[in-house]
Amino acid sequence: MAGARSRNFEGWPLFANSFRPFFLFAAIQAAVSILVWLPMFYGELSVTSAFAPRDWHVHEMLYGFLPAVITGFLFTAIPNWTGRLPIQGTSLGALLVVWLAGRIAVMLSADTGWVFALLVDAAFLALVVAAAAREIVAGGNWRNLPVVALVLVLLAGNIAFHLETHFEGTADIGIRVGIGVVVLLIALIGGRIIPSFTRNWLVKFNPGRLPVPFGRFDGAVIGCSALALISWIVAPLNAVTGVAMALVGVLHLVRLARWAGDRTFRERLLLILHVGYFFVPLGFILHALAAFGALLPSAGIHAWMAGAAGTMTLAVMTRASLGHTGQALTASPATQGIYVAIIVTALARIAAVVLPAHSGALLHIAACGWVVAFLGFAIAFGPLLAGSRRRALAIMGVPVPAR
Repeated sequence: MAGARSRNFEGWPLFANSFRPFFLFAAIQAAVSILVWLPMFYGELSVTSAFAPRDWHVHEMLYGFLPAVITGFLFTAIPNWTGRLPIQGTSLGALLVVWLAGRIAVMLSADTGWVFALLVDAAFLALVVAAAAREIVAGGNWRNLPVVALVLVLLAGNIAFHLETHFEGTADIGIRVGIGVVVLLIALIGGRIIPSFTRNWLVKFNPGRLPVPFGRFDGAVIGCSALALISWIVAPLNAVTGVAMALVGVLHLVRLARWAGDRTFRERLLLILHVGYFFVPLGFILHALAAFGALLPSAGIHAWMAGAAGTMTLAVMTRASLGHTGQALTASPATQGIYVAIIVTALARIAAVVLPAHSGALLHIAACGWVVAFLGFAIAFGPLLAGSRRRALAIMGVPVPAR
């Protein structure tokens, strides 16, 4: 892996690193979107979007919130992969403005028109793909091109989402394409960082059995996952899809067991990565049950989105925010509270599908947990990301060193 180059940055610290603005604004958008969505779901609020309420909610989670987190992670990791200079300052600010413009364009698309919303919204991921590909190719880091290729497919899914909602009235394929890409990104990136971070911590603090590093087995699991997800995108309730989903779910459980997550209970900052990844095989297994009529398909979708995506994004956001600002890699009480909130969210959202008689209360629990988790991240980590280290440590309950 190439070592990252750096340069002195004299502007606002918020724009010194890609993770700072994108993690912060993604967290705020995630919380606000759910605060808006719940009254929309009950018909108490409407927005001036050309999307139907459900499609607006799905789009802003899948193609609004998650691409921002992916961008923050990607452009923080790429300098480490390639040894090239990071995107900072004006360029980073411009990229953030394009993302924000996409959120506004989608919200007002009933007035501005669906074509305008599509162009503005798709511009963000197009710029991300172009910039990431340029950096990886220039740095000769061919190993990580598959990550960029998946983001390119995410862009295609976003375009398909806009086209479907206009011509068909609601999104279908565009939703499954986006979810499939997110699951594969978690499988690919999680499969690299979870065993690596776990090994580093265990060697220092809990010697003994170590995780198995990324190898041929992991590559085979990701390949099988891609095939199963393609089958799911094309025919989600087909029996062949159900069998494939069940088999891949078991493979991911085996993969997770190889990472020694049971030995990380002393450090919640590490344990949450293993917990978050557990929702990947759970989603596959729930989709297998749905294919055979035992459950509604939304159970598996929420295992992947509220569970895997929600938990893994917060796990990565908290760890990267601490590590890249020079803080100790340990979970403060506030950080642990964020983790509890997102786990409660995921379990409640899945349970709302499995237990329809209690869905109303469970939906409110899930929504509240999601808002607490992401707004909690924005409050606890926002000062740190914006450059106020002392204030951030005080909020998180970490002793503040004397000046």
